[in-house]
Amino acid sequence: MTERIVLAYSGGLDTSVAIGWIGEATGAEVIAVAVDVGQGGESLETIRQRALGCGAVEAYVADARDEFANEYAMPTLKANALYQGHYPLVSAISRPVIVKHLVKAAREFGATTVAHGCTGKGNDQVRFEVGIQTLGPDLKCIAPVRDLALTRDKAIAFAEEKGLPIETTKKNPYSIDQNVWGRAVETGYLEDIWNAPTKDIYDYTATPEFPPAPDEVTISFQAGVPVAIDGVKVTPLQAIQELNRRAGAQGVGRIDVVEDRLVGIKSREIYEAPGAMALITAHKHLEDITVEREQARFKATVGQRWAELVYDGQWFSPLKRSLDAFIEDTQKYVSGDIRMVLHGGQAIVNGRRSDTSLYDFDLATYDTGDTFDQSMARGFIELFGMSSKVASGRDLRVAGE
Repeated sequence: MTERIVLAYSGGLDTSVAIGWIGEATGAEVIAVAVDVGQGGESLETIRQRALGCGAVEAYVADARDEFANEYAMPTLKANALYQGHYPLVSAISRPVIVKHLVKAAREFGATTVAHGCTGKGNDQVRFEVGIQTLGPDLKCIAPVRDLALTRDKAIAFAEEKGLPIETTKKNPYSIDQNVWGRAVETGYLEDIWNAPTKDIYDYTATPEFPPAPDEVTISFQAGVPVAIDGVKVTPLQAIQELNRRAGAQGVGRIDVVEDRLVGIKSREIYEAPGAMALITAHKHLEDITVEREQARFKATVGQRWAELVYDGQWFSPLKRSLDAFIEDTQKYVSGDIRMVLHGGQAIVNGRRSDTSLYDFDLATYDTGDTFDQSMARGFIELFGMSSKVASGRDLRVAGE
């Protein structure tokens, strides 16, 4: 029986050429797997037919938009996950859902190997292969660009020689990856980190310098998940899409950062994540009134570690799973409404309400009706500062000896 290889397929030049390239290099049959995570562009059926036209023996296509929003974007939102305090893990959280479908297709079509289009210096090769090893430990992995010497110029020449049904224009100066959670742009002139990004690289966001009128939006959450926008019920996918549109129109969610890649290099990245950043901002403000102080402080540490694990391709790891359990427990009372104004590149919260709020007006007010017993403060301060006071006395004593 001829060996079969499952290929993560985007429909573009490189992965279209990889179908025949892998076949010639290995003698195996290739099954193309395309997964829709809200990246837009061509229909799955168009991509499926192109894969078959480029020599794939089978084409597995999956509309995973709701799955991606529910099972990958929502945990990211609950964690308030921002890698290095900036990046909402746009590409990192799409890889495990794609891996899940690659392994599923490998089982369905009897493949022994999974192929992906990553280079040898990026994060995605790790995310794909660690995920595949975890979900399908018997499966092998190959990367045509990294392992089979498939370069861009060779891809163009191969496509033209074989007459493949794919456009063979010269490479766009940028490398772009996108899904409903956001958009990532890198390479080209951006690799000089003194160069400012030009307007042409943006797609999800309008320029914030000349914004339309301020847009006030109310986002309703239930246990950390957005369930309504301006009183209209939404699914997680619909919430992200609606805020991509409205926050994007105001230029919200543009991120320019030099980040630490897993492979040890620093890389300049431009991200657009209007819906993600608006939702994370709203969610954090709702947590401020519904999550107890010590729990909230520790959750910030957990969220940072969670983001690092996911960035590093450890979505399916035991530690990530344990942190998920903690984060999920913190969301029990994260329900209520957040009002925010979207304008000029900013998402600014100006109102919050919740039936499970820990904010007590009578304790907080300085007006008549204040129930806070200020007479307790003097003793509290004395005890709270006792250890530092004793240590300071010791320092003075030792210094004087």
